Amino acid sequence: MEVEVHLFGPYREAVGEKTVRRELQEGATVSDLFRDLASDNPDLSGRILADDGAVSDSVTVTRNGKHVSLFDGAKTVLSDGDVVRAAPPVHGG
Repeated sequence: MEVEVHLFGPYREAVGEKTVRRELQEGATVSDLFRDLASDNPDLSGRILADDGAVSDSVTVTRNGKHVSLFDGAKTVLSDGDVVRAAPPVHGG
């Protein structure tokens, strides 16, 4: 299956592209996706997933426009054609 990933801020800088497509095994999770992406982009390692494999508190990850915490977090199973976005927290004043 193929998943489209949109990266923002430091995650885009770590990968060198705003949008990437990844081919994954059926049943792959959000965690699998970002581990796979980090294996090809070492600067991304440890920035989206915490040491325990959960989505880090310092990143917002959505699947098809909905925060993955509404599903199973990093264990959310992905489907062909899903769009996953990873963005740093927004700070303002």
